[in-house]
Amino acid sequence: MNIKKGFYFSALIFSNLFYGQIVAKVIGIKDGDTVVVLADNNIQNTLRLAEVDCPESGQPFGKNAKQFTSSQVFGKSIKYYPINLDRYGRTVAKVYYEGKYLSEELIKAGLGWWYYRYSDDMNLGKLQDIAKNKKIGLWSDTKIVPPWEFRKSTK
Repeated sequence: MNIKKGFYFSALIFSNLFYGQIVAKVIGIKDGDTVVVLADNNIQNTLRLAEVDCPESGQPFGKNAKQFTSSQVFGKSIKYYPINLDRYGRTVAKVYYEGKYLSEELIKAGLGWWYYRYSDDMNLGKLQDIAKNKKIGLWSDTKIVPPWEFRKSTK
């Protein structure tokens, strides 16, 4: 990232951490828990969804999670709340659309794990338990590997 772009990006994140939501249009889906948005000020940003971890593209249900996310938000206007930056420079954010919280919808659909390591929202854990008990989505696979373990095994 060049210095000028980095400065503007940092200013955008810093100001929105204090001032709240950003409205943007989803212009790309990288995977189930990562989207690309274009804000009103024509700044493109990659968002890593907060509180959920979806299967990687090489894992079972990875393509399903990406397709679900695409069906929910691609081409649509969303509101997001920046939480942090991850180690890859992506904005970790809570993404809302049509009155729904995208991370919650992925967990309910059985297409993502509640990322309890980075979340204290116990409701997401309850929704995951419901999906697990009903064997919805990835929970129908008895040998499913959490993405954080999958990533470790591919290094």
